[in-house]
Amino acid sequence: MAKKSKIAAQRRREETVARYAEQRAALKEQARTGATLAERQTALRELNDLPRDASPTRLRNRDVSDGRPRGYIRKAGISRVKFRQLALRGELPGITKSSW
Repeated sequence: MAKKSKIAAQRRREETVARYAEQRAALKEQARTGATLAERQTALRELNDLPRDASPTRLRNRDVSDGRPRGYIRKAGISRVKFRQLALRGELPGITKSSW
């Protein structure tokens, strides 16, 4: 189980990323395709002035149930520990423990 503060910080970051996503995409496009050098530099400066947590790279994949950040299985949306528990109990359809 992850600390409640880490889970709360992650949720806050997700909200910040969503709030600034459109503005960030517009500034990145302007910085990439600006007509003059001054326009591109202005767009980059404005992009740097956005909050750090507005960048999607600041997000971390976390287990939905307990917030564990390591061993995340993207396809299932849970950590390896929880995945194993659910698979052994037969709660994940199509997943069986291999044996030979």
